[in-house]
Amino acid sequence: MTWKTIAGTVLAAATLGIGVLLQAQQPPAQAAGGGAQDQVAALKQSMQKGMALARTYEWVETTIISLKGEEKARKQNRCYYGADGKVQKISLDAPPAAEKEQGGRAGRRGGGKVKDKIVENKKDEMKEYMEKAAALIHQYVPPNPEKIQAAKDAKRVAVNPQAGGKVQIVVSQYLLPGDSLTLDLDTASSRLLGLGVKSYLDKPEETVTLAVTMNTLPDGALYASQTTLKAKAKNITVVIQNSGHKPASK
Repeated sequence: MTWKTIAGTVLAAATLGIGVLLQAQQPPAQAAGGGAQDQVAALKQSMQKGMALARTYEWVETTIISLKGEEKARKQNRCYYGADGKVQKISLDAPPAAEKEQGGRAGRRGGGKVKDKIVENKKDEMKEYMEKAAALIHQYVPPNPEKIQAAKDAKRVAVNPQAGGKVQIVVSQYLLPGDSLTLDLDTASSRLLGLGVKSYLDKPEETVTLAVTMNTLPDGALYASQTTLKAKAKNITVVIQNSGHKPASK
C-alpha cells in the first residue's frame, strides 16, 4: 500500500521542524524576562546536541496502520542515518508469500477480479486522502517563523506553565480558523517533550491530528519515540514507534 510510505514520510518530518519553532518562540520568551530567554537558549542547545547524538544510533521503526480501529498493516524497518544525513531504511519484514492462483476456481469466474478492483479502488481513495493529509501537515511542519510571528503579534500565542517545570506553547489559528500548533517543553531539564498539530482538510469536521512524543537515551540523544497521525474522516490511524536504539554499525 503506497500510502504507508506517504504517511511515514509525513510523520518523520515532524521532528525536523522543532528547531525552527523554538527559534521562532524566542521573542515571546525574551519578553517574559532574561531567565526565560536563558531557558529557551538552554533548551535549543540541548535539542541540537540531542539530535546530533541521535545520528550515531540505529533503531527499529514499527509502522502500524489501522482502519476503523482494526489493524490493517504493520511494517518494520531497520533505520540509521546515511552519510548524506538522511534516514536510511532496510525492511525487516519477511517477503510476502506467493499468492495462490485462484482464477481457475469453479464458480468464481470474473467475480474475483471485480472484488479485487473494488479493493484496489478503495486503496487508491485512501492513498489520495493521505496525500492531502500529508500536504496539510507539511504546512505546519516545519513551522513557518513568519506565521508564528504573525500569530504572536495578533496575541494568538499562549505560553502556559504546567506542573513540574513544564511549559506548553500553543499557537492558535496558525493556518486555519480553529486550528492549533502545540509544543510541550520541560524547562527544568531543558527537554523537548512533544509536538502536536490539530487541523482539518476541506471541512472543520474532517479533523487531521498529529502527535509526536519525544524521548531521550541515557546519553541525551533525542528521538521521536511515538508519532501518531489520525485522519478522522477516513477513520485512519497511523502510528510510528521507534525503539531498540543501539550504536550504528560502521
